[in-house]
Amino acid sequence: MLVLRPVELTDLPQLQRLARESLVGVTSLPDDAERLRQRVLDSCASFEKDVEDHGPENYFFVLEDLTCQRLVGCSEILATAGYNEPFYSLRNRHYTSASRELNIEHDVPTLSLCHDLSGHTLLRGFHIDAEWVRSPFSELLSRARLLFIGAHSSRFANTVITEIVGFSNDEGGSPFWDAVGKHFFDLPYAEAEKLCGLNSRTFLAELMPHYPIYLPMLPETARDCVGRIHPDGQEAFDILEREGFDTCQYVDLFDGGPTLQARLCDIRSIAQSHIATVKTGSSIDARGRYLVSNDLLKGYRAIVAELDVNPGQPVVLDARMRAALNVSEGSRIRLITL
Repeated sequence: MLVLRPVELTDLPQLQRLARESLVGVTSLPDDAERLRQRVLDSCASFEKDVEDHGPENYFFVLEDLTCQRLVGCSEILATAGYNEPFYSLRNRHYTSASRELNIEHDVPTLSLCHDLSGHTLLRGFHIDAEWVRSPFSELLSRARLLFIGAHSSRFANTVITEIVGFSNDEGGSPFWDAVGKHFFDLPYAEAEKLCGLNSRTFLAELMPHYPIYLPMLPETARDCVGRIHPDGQEAFDILEREGFDTCQYVDLFDGGPTLQARLCDIRSIAQSHIATVKTGSSIDARGRYLVSNDLLKGYRAIVAELDVNPGQPVVLDARMRAALNVSEGSRIRLITL
């Protein structure tokens, strides 16, 4: 059985393996032992904190195969993007120029450096081992974060965003970065992303152009990257799109990948999940597949389970499910269909 839970310091060696295998562009999962250790410690402290509003907390989750005690994925929630420093992105919008004398009006697409998205809650760090891609456990790894937000909404902003990794080629190069960022910071795309993961995007953003970038002046290969998803990032995009996230006008600073955005009240796993109590049992007449979480804070757990769910009635969980969720008869759980 696979279970999603908060990260622990003892997970660090396995996290380093996940970081090495993660896609270039997942900067919140740096392949650096000390940075990962600090990320884990910050997460542990966040789960311990008694907070009434969203602040700098980050909530780091891992997906563990209980049979072999192996981590097969991880994901994260940053309660407030841009809390300690601006959260930079590129605003993609049209600039209108006009000549009354010639009776000509022309719209030109531009990208402008901004930190409009500071203050929103950020989903980041999604990575799952290849054998579990396009499985219900990808849904668990991504959507259980949303169930957690639903259970502890006061800890998060009213709007949630995420950046989907943009296109890069088989050699790890980004046509968008080569056409834009590389001129202002003489580093290959992969090295720039690594630096961002080890430090922050602020010092890189400060060297980027602070005036609009006119897209028609960029090479076609770079223009084609704006809003384009890396093939390995498509699943993360699809899951959140089904959750009610929409592509907005912002793109990633480095590779031009799309940004998704949704209000809490519009997110399916928050708006449509329901609360039930646990009933112990050993035999389940399963009628559907569900994501199930226990609604706790530092003891948070979530699984995929085949269940028989009837509104207003307790839900039967077998011993294996109860152990994975750390619940017992009468415990409160949250459910949403897959």
